[in-house]
Order: sequence, then structure tokens, then C-alpha cells
Amino acid sequence: DDATNAIYSALLVEEEGTASTLRALLDVFSSQGLPSSLYTDRGSHYFWTPKAGEAVDKERLTQVGRALDRLGIEHIPAYSPEARGRSERMFGTLQGRLPQELKLAGISTVDAANRFIHETYLPEHNARFARPPELEESAFVKLAEPSSLAEILCLEEERVVARDNTVAYAGLRLQLPESRLRAHYVKARVKVREYPDDTLAVFHGPRLLARFDAAGQLVD
Repeated sequence: DDATNAIYSALLVEEEGTASTLRALLDVFSSQGLPSSLYTDRGSHYFWTPKAGEAVDKERLTQVGRALDRLGIEHIPAYSPEARGRSERMFGTLQGRLPQELKLAGISTVDAANRFIHETYLPEHNARFARPPELEESAFVKLAEPSSLAEILCLEEERVVARDNTVAYAGLRLQLPESRLRAHYVKARVKVREYPDDTLAVFHGPRLLARFDAAGQLVD
């Protein structure tokens, strides 16, 4: 946080990317509220850059850009070395301290490490390094229903329903159930949403047609 230097979310993953970013944003926005802006590097999961080293294309949104745009959050790409240097210094602090903290705690798995980071390390880190903001009023806007964020901070891709009333997604064939509204959804354009827990949902416009587990099995 620019105002306090507090860290609101941190987690270990196999590889940084779209899924881990959306997971972190869901964590922060659910607990803190919505910020007015988010300042990030120009990684490919944040921005589409037509030519390496040049300006990003703000009209062609990534999954992260789409979610932030829907929430009304300004997405600012970092260009200056000073901006990147600030985040790199924080990464250096974490990379220097976390391995030692995890070793002292006897932690050897990713799941246990993430619990430790969330429950123990971050509160201690913020108590030591965070500073009081100049203004007491928070810049975050609290949400009346934080649970609604899960439907935005997820992967979302458009698909066309096949002749057998199924939707193809990530090697799976999602069978749409019978509907009381219409005989079938063949040739309809639908949205498939993939959530941080790997479950799926198919929407036609705002209407939820079905939810599925990570293996593509219909969830009642």
C-alpha cells in the first residue's frame, strides 16, 4: 500500500501468472475493499504489449485488466525504474526473511507455508514495517457483498454451445443440464468462468446455467 507500506496478501505458487494474481486480488479486495488504482509491472498477465519494451495497449485487456476494468479500478503500468525499484526492494526483503522464518517454524510444504504467511508472518511484518497513513480515512471502498467479487476475479472466456448442448473448455466437455426456459442452448454464446479453486460455471448473459467441479462434473 503506497500510503502505509503494508502488505495485504502474499502467497507461494509454482509460477506467477493470471490465476495467482486474481487469487491475490480476491484476497485483498474481500478483506480491505476496492482501491482506486492498482500499480503493477508490465508482465504479460497484467498488460498486452504489442512490441517488447514499448507502451502497453490499454484497449486490449488481459484477464486481470478485464476484471479491474469491471470493478472500476484504474490499472497503471510501471515504466520508471524508481517505481520498479520500490517493489524490488520489498521483494528483496521478503526473499531474505521468509526462507529463514519458514525454516525456524519447521515448515516444508507450500500449503503450510501459505497458512504461516497469512496467519503469522504478514501480521508481524506489517507491525514492524508499516507506517501510519497521513490521512486516517481509508482509500479503500468497502463492498456490501464481498462474495460477488468471486464472479469477477476469475478467468472468463467466451464459448459457443455445441450441437449436443455441451461447452468445450480446457480439454473438458461441459454438459449443460435441461432448462425450463428453453429447449437447448445450441449455438448460443456463453461465458465460462474458472474460479481460483478450479471449479467452473457457465453463464448465458447474467444467467447461471450450471456449475461444475474441476473435473467437469455437474454440481447440483
